[in-house]
Amino acid sequence: METFLGLDYPTWWFLVVGGLFSGYAILDGFDFGAGAWHLFLKKEQSRRIALNAVGPVWDGNEVWLVIGGGALFAGFPLMYATLFSSLYIPFMLFLLFIIFRAISIEFRGKEPMLWWRRLWDICYSISSIMLAFLLGVVLGNVLQGIPIGEDYQYKGGVLFEFLNPYALMTGFTTLSLFMAHGAIFLLLKTEGRLFAKLTRLLKRGMIFFMVSFSVTTLYTLIYIPHLSDDFKSNPSLFVIPLLTFLSIANVPRLAEKRKYKWAFLFSSLTIAFLLVLVAVELYPVLLRSTIDPKFHIDIYNAASSTKSLQIMLTIVAIGTPLVLFYTIFVYKTFWGKVKLDETSY
Repeated sequence: METFLGLDYPTWWFLVVGGLFSGYAILDGFDFGAGAWHLFLKKEQSRRIALNAVGPVWDGNEVWLVIGGGALFAGFPLMYATLFSSLYIPFMLFLLFIIFRAISIEFRGKEPMLWWRRLWDICYSISSIMLAFLLGVVLGNVLQGIPIGEDYQYKGGVLFEFLNPYALMTGFTTLSLFMAHGAIFLLLKTEGRLFAKLTRLLKRGMIFFMVSFSVTTLYTLIYIPHLSDDFKSNPSLFVIPLLTFLSIANVPRLAEKRKYKWAFLFSSLTIAFLLVLVAVELYPVLLRSTIDPKFHIDIYNAASSTKSLQIMLTIVAIGTPLVLFYTIFVYKTFWGKVKLDETSY
């Protein structure tokens, strides 16, 4: 098999897809988290400030989802097809909520009536909560395994089989992580009484995350043993969970010292390290069959041709720096505390 810098092309594409989805989780994670807190903010001005904190960047953050999905389809079409047909309901719900969330952001400020704004506040917050939760549900099913049979067809029978206990736990863990991440972002964008309230909400968010993360981790170690096999066979890999735990511990420590920029950096690193853990636990398998290991979908039987991967890797090398430049430019342009004016949401 052809290699580039010592790695075969399916592995390179595995890293590309993982990197794109990590970028998406970090960026859209904080605005999902900010939206999840929206109904906890009672004053109209507070809600407007919170909405305008994510207003200039939320749609740009979703570029990473589009590129990540496109990269998955282009690099691993078999994985893409089986995953979407296996988890059709959560993906359709995700699409529905992402549409409602966008509509809520845009429609809320179009009319001055109180009932109108409350309606879209509820839609915005519930959509944000469900989007974060559904991402975790999908991840939980991927980690645990899916009933895949011959010809890599989904063989599950129960309509809501995707809502199994482990998927629910990863759903709540993802939601809690994004809520803490979002609260830190809002603290960077606010001041005064709203800032003081968000410091209290962040403490609740961190407790929510610590509890849900601990329960999910314990359940994983006891009931999903295949996820720790690589770590047992290669003890040097334990540096990854160690870095993850150190990163998690740094977030409340820095928040307590009011060093919110650093806390945001470490909450971003926490998301990144957790996804690196996922990648190590799965590699080279992409979708694990709970029926028979011979039906596992891995980076080799799911990959496009080597020539296709070579061409697309060149495109990624050109396109990714452009997306990074655009993202950095937007965040630098709108950095600082939110100030409401006549053009605000």
